[in-house]
Amino acid sequence: MAVKEATIEKLLGLCVERLGGICEKVTVLGRRGFVDRLVIMPGGRIIFVELKRPSGGRLSMHQIQWHKQLTALGVAVAVVRNVEDIEECLK
Repeated sequence: MAVKEATIEKLLGLCVERLGGICEKVTVLGRRGFVDRLVIMPGGRIIFVELKRPSGGRLSMHQIQWHKQLTALGVAVAVVRNVEDIEECLK
């Protein structure tokens, strides 16, 4: 049975909360491809997170463009597909 994106999303939220952070779902009206979650960690660290299912989840062109734009602004952007990706983005 394949792991669903919603399962990874829930696990990300639990891990962030366990570390004292906030994990909020993001919706930007009229802006296709914006990231799924905004993670704010203690100490002011902010991470924009795109969630994808572990198998077959790929970024759209809109998402790739957003990631490039945010990265160019010096913002942390992470694509999370599994537990290892969660650990990597939160360390």
